[in-house]
Amino acid sequence: MISNQILQHTIDGLKNISKMDFCVIDTEGNTLATTMEQKENFREVARKFAHSPADSQAVANVYFFKIFDDRRLCYVLLVKGDSDDVLTIGRMSAFQLQNLLVAYRERYDKENFIKNLLLDNLLLIDIFGRAKKLHIEVEERRVVLIVETPEENDMAALDKVKSVCADRSRDYITQIDERHIAVVKDLDEHEDYDSIQKNMEGILAAFGSEADGIFIACGTIVQELKEISRSYKAARMALDVGKIFFEDKRVVTYSSLGIGRLIYQLPLPLCRMFIQEIFEGQAPDEFDEETLATINKFFENSLNVSETSRQLFIHRNTLVYRLDKLQKLTGLDLRVFEDAITFKIALMVVKYMNYMESQNF
Repeated sequence: MISNQILQHTIDGLKNISKMDFCVIDTEGNTLATTMEQKENFREVARKFAHSPADSQAVANVYFFKIFDDRRLCYVLLVKGDSDDVLTIGRMSAFQLQNLLVAYRERYDKENFIKNLLLDNLLLIDIFGRAKKLHIEVEERRVVLIVETPEENDMAALDKVKSVCADRSRDYITQIDERHIAVVKDLDEHEDYDSIQKNMEGILAAFGSEADGIFIACGTIVQELKEISRSYKAARMALDVGKIFFEDKRVVTYSSLGIGRLIYQLPLPLCRMFIQEIFEGQAPDEFDEETLATINKFFENSLNVSETSRQLFIHRNTLVYRLDKLQKLTGLDLRVFEDAITFKIALMVVKYMNYMESQNF
């Protein structure tokens, strides 16, 4: 149904054009919007008219018209004026409101369809049938973006997302739940993950000073409408994996998750067993800050001893001493590629375990 605010705005415009007064009443006789200065009581007359077989009728100088949406009576339109054109203006206005109803219903139906498509609530045969009815292309390059807010969304958050996508008529935006907004983005042939990344950064920038706590994730690019749910699931995973392994990033794509998306799918008992076997009870996050800083910087510099010692402002021999100490403690020599890989994966597994446990999984 159309909001009362939109109805009021519409009949205000109709009055400015026709110089006549309008009133929109529901099927129970309640006034939803009016331009009439004197609030005359049309409740009973409108109710009787709504239940009559007539499509229009006149009472004194007021004309009554029925507004239907797919054969269902939604509103009664009253038009009041002294001109001989009242009947014609009334029919034109009723037609305008009826078209407005259809447009709003189609938009609602599209949003509802897209939401069910994302959540994988539709059968394959339903997808093609409803897409055809709603004039949605089946074979198009698309990707799903998810915008997560730190607390329950108000309409302002949804409006900000829509403002960035306003010039993309084939994009679909829908509220998934209290904290998540999904954007099904239509892609041109030349658009890739780099251009999608810029688009996500534009959405983040739209929140301005309120961007704190906003996370945006991108799923996989798909070629058909039926694959949209797969892109959505990938975007949901990207949200979680991004928080675990890319804490400093507010915008993340599924394609950039690397080994993090594999670790995310591991069962926690297997992770605990792995850490126990590698470190024999002492998890990597229990090391002192100096050791952890050394390890992280060593990885950042691709196991380069000279560059790591320079960036840590320590002598090369001091770094070698720390690495030797770590080797005695864990049995892993970070200067050896295989040991470094094992240690790096272990650090990521510990991060994943801590995150999952904090989420009460």
